[in-house]
Amino acid sequence: MAIQLKQSLKLSQQLRMTPQLQQAIKLLQLSRVELEAAIRKELNENPVLEEFHDSIEDDPGTKEKLSSSSNETGEKSHMDQDPQKQDEFDWESYMENSRDLPSISSASQEFVNYENMMANSETLREHLNWQVQLYGLMEKEELAAYRIIDSIDDNGYLQTTLEHLSQESGLSMGDMEDALYVIQELDPPGVGARSLKECLLIQAKFYEEDTSDLVALIENHLPDLEQRNFEKIAQALETPHEIVAELYKLIMTFDPKPGRRFQSSETFYVTPDVYVYKAGDDFSVSLNEDGIPKLKISHYYKNLLNELNQKGEAKDFIQEKLKSALWLLKSLHQRQKTIFKVMESIVKFQPEFFEKGPSHLRPLILKDVALDIEMHESTVSRVTTNKYVHTPQGLFELKYFFNSSIGKTGGDVVASQSVKFKIKQIIAAEDNKMPLSDQKLVDILKNEGIKIARRTVAKYREQLGILPSNKRKKLF
Repeated sequence: MAIQLKQSLKLSQQLRMTPQLQQAIKLLQLSRVELEAAIRKELNENPVLEEFHDSIEDDPGTKEKLSSSSNETGEKSHMDQDPQKQDEFDWESYMENSRDLPSISSASQEFVNYENMMANSETLREHLNWQVQLYGLMEKEELAAYRIIDSIDDNGYLQTTLEHLSQESGLSMGDMEDALYVIQELDPPGVGARSLKECLLIQAKFYEEDTSDLVALIENHLPDLEQRNFEKIAQALETPHEIVAELYKLIMTFDPKPGRRFQSSETFYVTPDVYVYKAGDDFSVSLNEDGIPKLKISHYYKNLLNELNQKGEAKDFIQEKLKSALWLLKSLHQRQKTIFKVMESIVKFQPEFFEKGPSHLRPLILKDVALDIEMHESTVSRVTTNKYVHTPQGLFELKYFFNSSIGKTGGDVVASQSVKFKIKQIIAAEDNKMPLSDQKLVDILKNEGIKIARRTVAKYREQLGILPSNKRKKLF
């Protein structure tokens, strides 16, 4: 066959990710804290942008203005615009009207304004180093102690061998062993251990009374202790059953992770992105813009741009920064409008939750909301990530409202989150000495009309952080 060259035309569609579209998508998925940081960064880098503070009272007609704005005929999200037409935007006209963008009022002052707060405390390493400095060790032993402390993890366990530390530091094994002995004498009890058994043994030695049975129990019978096989332990130790039970109760007071009380104690108070509150017989949605910098275009650079008649580096620079600033303003507005629309849709799908609580949560998937607000599922997913809403039922992440369905007798369905809530309630009310098995939970839910498999109950129980029945049982 002869090889021939031919020319042909082919019509196809392609999605071009312009920098502006990438910026809009990035802003959409940012959390509130990340958004504030991104805006501050842009303020520092773009001289055309300025922050302004107004004293305008909350506009009660904000919701109506926003809704009418989002429902204007022919309006499309800038994410859906033809990329070829994005550069043909009338920037000068948009600049003149940039301050007239529909603003979204913050929530009613009846709500608490949460603040991001953080409390710092001493770290485990600092606490151990301070004690070593007061111990009066020889120079080599002190260096060895610092080496060991650097290899202790946040839970208080030594994560490497003394041999490795000795080779790495050039110090002798004797210095390392002496230093480890000192560290294991320090506070918190159990620090510097290389295994759970060693951690418990170190803590056992802190008791002044005779600990021979306690040490023997930890040394030789940890698996039986975990299974609460007291009879077998009592026979092996030739000790009364009651003594074994008392030793078990004592061991349960030990800390298996002695370093965790020194772990980061930062306390964060989540600032909600949106509020849902009851107004009459209906629920209203209001976005929270408190704390987010409000931006405007600098009049100085706007006037300077008009004065620069001829093209040049200065005018090109200002035009580029102006274009970037206006795209940011437009993307921020679109972000807030999308969050508002998603939350309104969630309220429409979950009215009983906002009225009665988590037990009345309905099954809901991203596609339901996406179809309702005529957006893509990926957009809804980005909006609901790391965004929080303050409701009459408490503070929730937007993702909380999306869950699968569980079948009920009669053909009805119930949300998986609602089933988890019921399981948590049932276990909270159980008899600690006769905890309910997973199969018993299945039977109880079945009596309430919820059809669910035992393995599903086990999965939900694990997701709730609830132990199985044999480990929930209280013997004393």
